[in-house]
Amino acid sequence: MPRTTDGNSIVLKQLVEGNPVATFVIDAEHRVTHWNRACALLTGVSAADMIGRSEHWRAFYRTSRPILADLVADGAQESAIGLLYHGKVRPSALLDDAFESEEFFPAFGQGGRWLFITAAAIRNAAGEIIGAIETLQDVTERRRAEAALRDSEAYLAQIVDGSSVAMLVIDASHRVTHWNRACEAMTGTLARDVIGSNGQWKAFYPSKRPIMADLVLDDASENVVDRLYHGRFKPSALIPGGYEAEDFFPHFGENGRWLFFTAAPLRNAAGQVIGALETLQDVSERRRAEEALRESEERYRSLSQTDSLTGLYNSRFLHERLPGELERAVRYGRPLALLVIDCDDFKGVNDCHGHLEGDKVLQNLATVIGQCLRRSDSAYRYGGEEFVVLLPEADASAAQAMAERLRSMFAVQETVSPAGAKICCTVSIGVALHMPGDTESSLIRRADEACYVAKERGKNCVVLEASGA
Repeated sequence: MPRTTDGNSIVLKQLVEGNPVATFVIDAEHRVTHWNRACALLTGVSAADMIGRSEHWRAFYRTSRPILADLVADGAQESAIGLLYHGKVRPSALLDDAFESEEFFPAFGQGGRWLFITAAAIRNAAGEIIGAIETLQDVTERRRAEAALRDSEAYLAQIVDGSSVAMLVIDASHRVTHWNRACEAMTGTLARDVIGSNGQWKAFYPSKRPIMADLVLDDASENVVDRLYHGRFKPSALIPGGYEAEDFFPHFGENGRWLFFTAAPLRNAAGQVIGALETLQDVSERRRAEEALRESEERYRSLSQTDSLTGLYNSRFLHERLPGELERAVRYGRPLALLVIDCDDFKGVNDCHGHLEGDKVLQNLATVIGQCLRRSDSAYRYGGEEFVVLLPEADASAAQAMAERLRSMFAVQETVSPAGAKICCTVSIGVALHMPGDTESSLIRRADEACYVAKERGKNCVVLEASGA
């Protein structure tokens, strides 16, 4: 490793340990010098079993073989690396002396895990390779979800400039000490414009305010963090004293970007906080995918509740909703009316004009029903040419008035066939009022019986059930 003071070595150790991405470092003799908690969690191998040894291959493979960090530490060329990682390795687009690979490890977890691996050379002041750093990111879920979440899971941080994830570091005075190339690309702010200053907020917010790393550096309480990130943050599950959050940054990209960011404290040997690091990942695609999923679920829910011909609710949704309306009527002692509407002589329409014209008649009836509804009312196609309307807060007179208005409006409605024939239909309507002890079936049955009476009276009329008269 490069010559450093004790304090800087501690900071380097904290950078590795504070990285939420599985990270380890080897020296020129291929001995492990750092093996962070995330790496131990991912591989199931503790740092105590790795530090000082050159058997890190055991964490990944059944037999001895060099891993990507070994090849990079040896200065291997791309062609040589390709012999072990054929078709699965490429030079890093961000870093010199670094390679990236994606590989499946069948022994990890249940059913194996896909890992995205980055290995970068570490050089001394003379430019000699003296080791390598390797990070491993679990991309199994991205692999499984493929295109849906491909761009939504940005890779978590490697250490500072060895990271392809946006990362920044601040010291105890809140001055920026590191601002890597990935952070430049994400924020559009160059490292030279921010390093040495405490203007890190300018890359993220329009006015001065602490970023998450500032809050962690000041050991802010959850209440303080909550004032700035209300409902959008939580304490880190991996790093004591750290936080993670998701927030929207409207000035990033063309239409703004959603970022997932983590902040963790850096401590010296005495345990004092001497800085903080923050990593940022673009999760806009995941957010868009989640929104698309919510919209898809809403469309499915709408389709499952709606009659495709008329656009009214279907009978299944009536049976979901009616019990709740009955319970409300009982609990609060409020009136509830139900209409059963039947299109008169509808079979004759189908026989004379065909089913397509019959469908148009039902669609026109559904339109008239919709025009008569209040905001609290709801209408359902119960089956065939029969419809049901629920009228909360409607007594006998209100229900009869609404039914009569519906009947008269539909009686003058004309449906024109392709041949130019004008089809006119009427409806018979039965009205039932909720009574103590009513069930879903008893209320519908009484309205249906009233509708049958309307048919017997010559059709095209409204009949209130006998108990409500």
